[in-house]
Amino acid sequence: MEIFHGRPEDASGRLAKEIAVYDLLEKLEIQYDRVDHGPMMSIAQCEEVDQTLKIEICKNLFLCNQQKTKFYLLMMPGTKKFVTREVCRLIPSPRLSFANEKYMEEFLNITPGSVSVMGLMNDTENHVQLLIDREVAESEYFGCHPCMNTSSLKMRTKDMLEKFLPYVHHDYQVLDIPDAGMKA
Repeated sequence: MEIFHGRPEDASGRLAKEIAVYDLLEKLEIQYDRVDHGPMMSIAQCEEVDQTLKIEICKNLFLCNQQKTKFYLLMMPGTKKFVTREVCRLIPSPRLSFANEKYMEEFLNITPGSVSVMGLMNDTENHVQLLIDREVAESEYFGCHPCMNTSSLKMRTKDMLEKFLPYVHHDYQVLDIPDAGMKA
């Protein structure tokens, strides 16, 4: 894998939602490194990306409450096991489950396998609450997809928290998710 600094020189063959991410990052003067690769549908498939960019791609989970009235995007280390009851206790919400992909597409303009904090730029009505595991929030860098799972980005966490999220009018909640001692 080759590391590129910034947007692709040639945008042909890329979807508008991916290019919109690059446009916004450029507008906000957020620097990032990028690698292009085949579709990655799971965190396990991101190992080579992690090694190339020298980061850990975040596990991004799109969740909702039982009534489907509250939606959450959870960013956590890829190696940390997601334990529903622990997250429910922390936010608090009596029941959480994975949200239907129709809401993912409607609110974030993202499809399964491409879930990313960058999708919040499409959530103009703030349907989705961002939850960030403390390990991710306190790391110098984080990795994510640009709304497509055929590229991965590395950027400063501080830029996401202090530039990107305020611009897209999203707040976040930091969670101390216990490590269940198992690899995902």
